[in-house]
Order: sequence, then structure tokens, then C-alpha cells
Amino acid sequence: MSEKPKYQDETLSFKDRARDLVSRMTIEECAGQLLYGAAKVERLGIPFYNWWNEALHGVARCGTATVFPQAIGMAAAFDDELIGRIADVISTEGRAKYNMYQAQEDYGIYKGLTYWSPNVNIFRDPRWGRGQETYGEDPYLTGKLGAAFVHGLQGDDERYLKTAACAKHFAAHSGPEALRHEFDAVVSPQDMAETYLPAFKELVDAGVEGFMGAYNRTNGEPCCGSKTLLVDLLRGEWGFDGYITSDCWAISDFHLHHQVTDAPTDSVKLALENGCDLNCGNMYAYVLQALQEGKITEEMIRESAVHLMTTRMRLGMFDESTPFDSIGMDVVDCPAHRALNEEAARKSLVLLKNNGVLPVDKNQITRVAVIGPNANSTTALAGNYHGTANQYHTVLESVRAALPNAQVWFSEGSHLYEKKVESLAEPDDRLAEARAMADASDLVILIVGMDETIEGEELNNGEFSGDKKTLYLPETQRNLIRAICGRKTPVVLVSMVGSAVDFEYGNEHADAIIQAWYPGAMGGKAVADLIFGEYSPSGRLPVTFYKEENNLPDFTDYSMDNRTYKYFKEEPLYPFGYGLSYTTFGYSNLTAASEIASGDALTVTVTVTNTGDVAGDEIVQVYLKDVEASTRVPKHKLCGIKRVSLAPGESKIVELTVEAKQFMIIKEDGSFAYEPGDFLLYVGGSQPDAYSEGLMGRKTACAKVTMR
Repeated sequence: MSEKPKYQDETLSFKDRARDLVSRMTIEECAGQLLYGAAKVERLGIPFYNWWNEALHGVARCGTATVFPQAIGMAAAFDDELIGRIADVISTEGRAKYNMYQAQEDYGIYKGLTYWSPNVNIFRDPRWGRGQETYGEDPYLTGKLGAAFVHGLQGDDERYLKTAACAKHFAAHSGPEALRHEFDAVVSPQDMAETYLPAFKELVDAGVEGFMGAYNRTNGEPCCGSKTLLVDLLRGEWGFDGYITSDCWAISDFHLHHQVTDAPTDSVKLALENGCDLNCGNMYAYVLQALQEGKITEEMIRESAVHLMTTRMRLGMFDESTPFDSIGMDVVDCPAHRALNEEAARKSLVLLKNNGVLPVDKNQITRVAVIGPNANSTTALAGNYHGTANQYHTVLESVRAALPNAQVWFSEGSHLYEKKVESLAEPDDRLAEARAMADASDLVILIVGMDETIEGEELNNGEFSGDKKTLYLPETQRNLIRAICGRKTPVVLVSMVGSAVDFEYGNEHADAIIQAWYPGAMGGKAVADLIFGEYSPSGRLPVTFYKEENNLPDFTDYSMDNRTYKYFKEEPLYPFGYGLSYTTFGYSNLTAASEIASGDALTVTVTVTNTGDVAGDEIVQVYLKDVEASTRVPKHKLCGIKRVSLAPGESKIVELTVEAKQFMIIKEDGSFAYEPGDFLLYVGGSQPDAYSEGLMGRKTACAKVTMR
């Protein structure tokens, strides 16, 4: 009887098994593993595998799945526990889909277990079309939510990964989309260490299996071939031991657009020698030619193959069975997953303005006009990088369901961005209908915004390429807002968009404004239920909403000066961390040590009371201000979040921990240090600045902490 080869011995470590397997492969077979469509090696039992899969807010691009709110909407929930539960559902449905496709012998793109999610880039500029894919502008929030997403995707089995998460796009990537293939993001060491890198480090600490490089250069080096980022920092200083993939066709940019190499084999050399194991694209089809030309070594090819085979081993692809093999398609969009999706949609909605019109008493409404290009749009529910929902709940359909005895009218009001709805009509051809419906109604629900056809990744929409040129909505929708909000009927303005916008006329003239993001398949129902008081809103803005007239830096400027809540010097439209409720909350008994030693974490407790008359969730936010720093530091920074649910009159003691590293300064050279001195600790439902406190109608609690 022949002895079982080591790579089939399930008692050995995955890394040892992968090394044994790769040692048995020819160099041609190894090279075939470095493309995202990895070739099969029949003699060794290696099946074909396509690495490319997406799961940003649900299993994407391979048919039916639960479509959760877009990532920016999930971030607005300020709830890492919720994010973890969502990611667990995604991985469960992912395994179900994988098992089904394997049984059907369908091994194509988007059918594997290696998800290129989450996107933990920092949403530093509101014009960026892909910002909707992120968790917002704050590194602490992004890192905390991203780590929870990774844990949920990868599972808690002691041996196997449930699915493999991937941190992207490493690093300093946030537009402009039109320039990304040739752009050099010039970033200071201080901004890199403080803003662009922390979330990626959190994901390494969370055990993320994969990393994806960015299209752009960062400080002169193309990210997918950057020694600084991939070798020195990621593999070296951070000790990352998973696989690294290029973004799709990014390696060809080295010679075609960045022009840092002269030919495909030079680009292969730059990427492979700096640790990019996998090529999403076709440049690694030149690997053997680069080897023949002496530009790379056989050892480099084999080392990358080991990284890739180790990941596949960790997913159980070479074992007799895994704990996930019995997950069937009955879990996809099952009632429990749909209920979680509705919970997520509810928690993602942010109430920006309310002059008292909300919540609406359904019994007092006999006629309602639901108006706007996103009122009955399933595209706007889904965002980008999405799956196909088994059922969608638009705002129009959900309002009709909520008001079975009322007259519900519908008008598109305008096209999403074109000047007219019908091709042969005059401009603003739906305004008269919308005005007439508004005048005849007790209430107008006006649903505006964008969708993935005009806001997203490198779109073919002229000079914008998916980005925004202005913070205003398209002109045709601005005309609609002006026409409807200028009438006597109360207007609830609902914004379905993946980024910060300035509502212009609607800022002052809408009676209420709800930021709904791209709220997922259950989003319309969540919006209707919020309007009619089925629950109290609790979402908070994960990005600053600027005014169009604010003096934002140039889109291509990657300095953080006058960007995000940390460094913005003007008054915004709506601040980061802001969101209204139907009830009120009070804070008391803030306790924290008045002195701590360098390197110590700080335990904070506070009593939170629902001082209103309806149940609601409060988002407790902890901010830290260094008042004696010897270098540039933020005005204040988020360093703790906790969601707490309270009945009317109920109080709870909330405990949070401020990590020791939050007390460190980051010097101009990017180094970290503890610097003794005084800090101000703020705890409340918003930022501690006067503008945020004025909008919320209450102060944050404050305590002084001295670090020795």
C-alpha cells in the first residue's frame, strides 16, 4: 500500500500541506495557480478554481441572495455586533451557494469562497463614487466594523475558514475614479499612519485571509507592486501571512499607465518580487516568460503558490469534509435572514431633520403622494456590488401596504439625471403631475438620490466616471425638490444616495429629511415604518455632510487638512456622528480614572437614560481630545461606540474601553509615541463640538484624564 502524500494528511498544518503540494507541482503548474482563474492539475487532484468573488453587503453577482444595506448604510448603524451578524449570514449563504454550484459542476466567476470584501478605504472626499462601499471617513469606526465583518465572514470554526475575507484596496485609495490607473496618491507619513493605514492593521489583527492592492500609486510606488506597503509593512512589520491579490488588471497599469515599467514581464517582476501572489487580470500569463528572461525566480513563483494553496486548504477544499458542507439553499433569504436585513435597514436610516411632522399618524392620512425617481426603484435599494434579492420592498410599495385605506398616488416627478422622463417630451415633463398630486395630498414622501448607474466605480458617465462633480443632486431632481417643497403640503424628503449631498432648497424647506443610503432589499419597508412611527430612528452619519459652498480641498489632494470631522475648519451641513430620534436621552454619572499610566487602557462608564416617551436606541459615542500635544492632532477623535436600547424612562449603565493606543500621538514621520499630558474625554450621542450639540439639543458629558 502506498503511503498517503503529506498534502492529503489532514493531521498536518495547512501550510505544511500546501508546501508539500506545491513541491509536487511543475513550475508550469505553479504558474497556472497565480491567475484568478487557477488551472486544474488533474494528476494531483487540484480542481479549477476562480478566486474572484464579492460579498460587500451580501453574496454578490451569482444570483439570489439576501441584499443587505450598502456598506455605508451598515456603517451608519454604528454597531459592530450587527455587522458581525450580517457577515455571518453572508458567509452562510455563501457556503450554501458554493455547495449548490459545486454540485452543479459550475466553477465559474463569483462561485467560490474567496470574497474580495470588505472595502476599508477611508471615505475622505464626498465626491468619490466608490465611497458607498466603505464604512465612512473615520479610521476607528472603519477598523472596528471591518474587523467585525471579517470575523463574521471567516467564522469561528477552530480549523476551517467559513469563507475568506479580503481587505481592500491597500492603500490610500479614494478617487478620483477617472485617474485611478495613473494617479499617484501623495500622502505624508503622518496622514498614512493616522488615517489611511489603521483600519488595514485592524483587519490584520482580526486574522483577515487576503489583501488586495489598489490601482493607484502611493508615494510613487504602484500599490500592487509596492515594496513599502506589501513587503516592509504588510508582510514585515505587521506579520501578515495570508494571500495578496492585485486589483483587476492593475498590474498592466504598471507599464500602460503608471509607466514605471517598460513591458509586461517587467510588471510581473515588480508585482511578484514584492509579494503580489495572485493576479486578477492577465499579466501573470507572462510569468513563465519573465522566468525565462531571468527577471523572476522559480522560488518566487512557488512561494506565491504556497500562499494561495494554503488559503484553499484553510477553506477545506482538499479535505474529505468540512462543517459547512450540509448548508443548503433553504437558508438563502430565509425568514431569519430577511428579518435581520430589515433590522439592518432600520438601524441604517439617519433622521437628519424633523420639524415635528414625523412620526406620521397613519389614521390621519387619507391621501399621500409618493414622488420621485427613486420611489419605486429596486436599483436604488441595491447599491453596487450586490446580489439579486428574492424580493424587493420599495418605498412606494411599502407605503401602499402601510396605508391600505388611504389614496396613494405615485409620480416619478423627474428622471434620475436626464432633463425629462419621456424622450420626446419637454424638459421637466413630470413636474406638473407631481405638483398636482402634492396639492391634493395630506403628505408628500419625496424620494430622490442616485443609484449605481451614476454613482460608483469608474462608470461610463462622461467626465465624472462615477464620481460627483458637485455635492448637489442632478439638476432635474433639484427642480423637483424646489417645486414640491415650495407647496403647502408637508414634505418628507428621503435621500437614497451612497454619499454626502447638499439638498439645497430642501435643506430649509423640507419638513423632514431621512438619509436612507442604498438601504437593501427591505429598505423601502424600513423607510415607511420610520415615517409612520413603527420604530424610532437611531442611525448616525459615518461621514460629514458638507455644504456645496464649503471650501473642500482639491479631489486629488490626499492631505487630511480641512477634511473629515477631525480637521474640517468650517461649519458643515450635518456633522459626522449626527442623527435624530423620536425620543430623547440623558447622560449622567460619567466615571473614568483621572490619571492613567502610559500604555494603559481606560475604562469608562456612564448612565444613559431614555428621557422621552417612546422606546429607542441610543448610539453612545466616546471622543478623545489631546489638549497638550506637541504635534498636529485632530480636534477630537472617535475612540468608542456602543448601541444601547432603552424603554421610556429606562436607564442603563454603559461600559466602554478606550484602548491605550488611542492616547498615542502620531508624529510627522509617522511614528507613534506616548506623550504625558492632559486629555479631555467626551461621552454622548454626538460629537462634542458646539454645532453638533446644538443640532442634537444637548451637551456631551466631559471628564479630564491625565496620562503620566
